[in-house]
Amino acid sequence: MPESGYLLAAVAIMAIVTFALRAVPFAVLHPLRSSALVGYLGVFMPAGIMSILVVYSLKNVSITVPAHGLPELLAVAATAVVHLWRKNAVLSIVVGTGLYVILMNWVFG
Repeated sequence: MPESGYLLAAVAIMAIVTFALRAVPFAVLHPLRSSALVGYLGVFMPAGIMSILVVYSLKNVSITVPAHGLPELLAVAATAVVHLWRKNAVLSIVVGTGLYVILMNWVFG
């Protein structure tokens, strides 16, 4: 069994590291708020990430199978329409995913 001093030193080091890891983001946040790069990324990154996710989700869609990619196309269209209508990402993703599951299991399944 390690000595008490060793255990106390280990716990103290862990506490200091944990505190530092939680404090650093707040210390770094203030200078970043006025950064032009962070502002640019905040405007254009969400659309870029969504585009990458759509491409990744549709990369294995085959138009040679009987459904010809129709469930995927309808689900993506529904997601886009709901998002443009309600401006709520969670709602649009849930509607698109739900429609895709329904189409794949009960209509084209």
